[in-house]
Amino acid sequence: MLVVKASASDGPLKKLGLSDAECEAAVVAGNVPEAPPVPPVPASPAGTPVVTSFDIARRPRRNRRSPVLRSAFQETNLSPANFVYPLFIHEGEEDTPIGAMPGCYRLGWRHGLVEEVAKARDVGVNSIVLFPKVPDALKTPTGDEAYNDNGLVPRTIRLLKDKFPDLIIYTDVALDPYSSDGHDGIVREDGVIMNDETVHQLCKQAVSQARAGADVVSPSDMMDGRVGAIRSALDAEGFQHVSIMSYTAKYASSFYGPFREALDSNPRFGDKKTYQMNPANYREALIELRADESEGADILLVKPGLPYLDVIRLLRDNSPLPIAAYQVSGEYSMIKAGGVLKMIDEQKVMLESLMCLRRAGADIILTYFALQAARCLCGEK
Repeated sequence: MLVVKASASDGPLKKLGLSDAECEAAVVAGNVPEAPPVPPVPASPAGTPVVTSFDIARRPRRNRRSPVLRSAFQETNLSPANFVYPLFIHEGEEDTPIGAMPGCYRLGWRHGLVEEVAKARDVGVNSIVLFPKVPDALKTPTGDEAYNDNGLVPRTIRLLKDKFPDLIIYTDVALDPYSSDGHDGIVREDGVIMNDETVHQLCKQAVSQARAGADVVSPSDMMDGRVGAIRSALDAEGFQHVSIMSYTAKYASSFYGPFREALDSNPRFGDKKTYQMNPANYREALIELRADESEGADILLVKPGLPYLDVIRLLRDNSPLPIAAYQVSGEYSMIKAGGVLKMIDEQKVMLESLMCLRRAGADIILTYFALQAARCLCGEK
């Protein structure tokens, strides 16, 4: 309960029994009712210099002087509805902790996952994105397990939709969890990542996920032309209602390390720089934006998040589509580590980092802090 104490006196003030007209007449006659005195001017500390007040017409601090004013003029707000909760799943029944991501687990798809989703929904987080840890025995060079209708992800989608029909389920469309090479696409014998052949597989993967009940499919592979091809494949199968969240500006970042440990999906050789974007490039994001818009993307995503606030703002200023930001595993783990070492206040830094992503222009944020942050926001209210 919020208790507001309006007066220091004990008990209610005694009424005089006067009518409104009598009260007004008394004031007109100069009999003004007693009120608390004007508070004294607070004293400055000894040694404070005596100066003439500056002749400043505009003093921005006036709008910051109290919590009520700061709240009234706050430009950006953060809500559990802005969060999409990334969840790692595996075939086992036990939840396996992820060493590089404190507080995160590979969740058993039939048990731990359902419990975690229920916890998130309790505090207003009703959107999740699934990332599977695929058994090595099912990985192949062409990633055919990606479109197995009875694979881990489609089974999980059907289970969650049965238990939580209104849950919004995002899926990852890429071959790296299913590839024996660990790359997002099919690898030619000379090491080249094949574009069009990969897109063919991605279309089948997206359709399989939509068939299982996915609400939003999210191609994270960065192959050229994949958004348009996936849109055509979904529409041809009657899934016009399924949205596409494109990883529009996904950079070849060093912030992904803990994620790859979680899924055991490190590339078997080389890196991903021939398809993910160069971290030094800014204008190139506009090329990807225009391609995704023209091909039918419904949501545009920037990954990573906090180190790429300028790119989030670039997309926000150049597209009317919703913008998503992915606060990736490296960002999450650094905040967690700083909190454990008492170098930062974990909760305050967590909330500030999420607010910064919103301020830069993100409508939704994929974050491993979704449950923790939502609980904090609910607690504040």
